[in-house]
Amino acid sequence: MVLVLALGDLHIPHRAADLPAKFKSMLVPGKIQHIICTGNLCIKEVHDYLKTLCPDLHITRGEYDEETKYPETKTLTIGQFKLGLCHGHQVIPWGDLDSLAMLQRQLDVDILVTGHTHQFTAYKHEGGVVINPGSATGAYSSMTYDVNPSFVLMDIDGLRVVVYVYELIDGEVKVDKIDFKKTSTTQSAP
Repeated sequence: MVLVLALGDLHIPHRAADLPAKFKSMLVPGKIQHIICTGNLCIKEVHDYLKTLCPDLHITRGEYDEETKYPETKTLTIGQFKLGLCHGHQVIPWGDLDSLAMLQRQLDVDILVTGHTHQFTAYKHEGGVVINPGSATGAYSSMTYDVNPSFVLMDIDGLRVVVYVYELIDGEVKVDKIDFKKTSTTQSAP
């Protein structure tokens, strides 16, 4: 079992002061093996905080990130799954299912994690999974001011991944899950 935290669009300090306290109390060092972040951390202090949770940190650049060394896209393999990461402002139209499917094929990944819309989404598509963890801080976007803070925790175990979404709704953390089992036709080459 490998735990992967997926989050993004924090926009600290421009649109949010910090992660919600209820999220910070849940995210403790030593529990998570990998962090993937879709970008828009905005300042180095957020990067440094995430590093305290887990040293294996993968970030792509959002359009508001001060740090320019983050790549536009990134792929990595965790267990039996190949993951792709992209902020999402490059995907036109933003959040479009067909455009995201094309990016998933271009990156040749089982799981595509993208952001920018600040709204959580997760769905199975063409033998894979597309995930948008939303905004971890609930930062507003150009599309909506009403954003529930959210992040995703993936539990990868063999050919199975369980995607847990954590959303802060009316002051309470709500958890939902999606199961995905990889078949032989969706396995990435070694």
